[in-house]
Amino acid sequence: MSEHELTQAELFDVFSNARRRRTVQYLKRQGGDCDLAPLVEQVAAWENEISPDEVTRTQRRRVYISLYQTHLPMLEEHGIVDWDPDDHAIELLPGDDVFEPYLDQRLEDDRPWHRLYMSVTSLGVVALTLSWLSVGPLTATAAPTIALALCLLVLAVAVAQHVSRRPRIDLPLFFASR
Repeated sequence: MSEHELTQAELFDVFSNARRRRTVQYLKRQGGDCDLAPLVEQVAAWENEISPDEVTRTQRRRVYISLYQTHLPMLEEHGIVDWDPDDHAIELLPGDDVFEPYLDQRLEDDRPWHRLYMSVTSLGVVALTLSWLSVGPLTATAAPTIALALCLLVLAVAVAQHVSRRPRIDLPLFFASR
């Protein structure tokens, strides 16, 4: 990285800004180096939750100015990137594994977990209502079994969501590693 190791406070300071985190994330995805133009395009797309093709000139310009004047010089100052403002070339310096925990793990492919939770909750409310009204196959004797099944379903969804947010989770030996 640089001549000195970055302290945790310095890492927090550097990666407290989303544009700097996204810049490093993009560089990692590109194999460690890129030109400024595609970086600007992608960061603007992430910020506006659109595809890079839909980025407007204003959105692009806003990101370009802040990266050029503020964020890339700061990343270079801390020894995270090598930034050549004349050639618009950016290179991620070795040692990037130190700041991996500070980066966004998912930028464009967040899963809509709230929809899944809402669906399971709605299903539970419908089952509870039908059980309470003793309509159809849900009678007072079957209701506890249905409630238990729904609770286990919610637990399974929560565990799946938790595991998906931690891609490098260490599983016990009898489970396959991801």
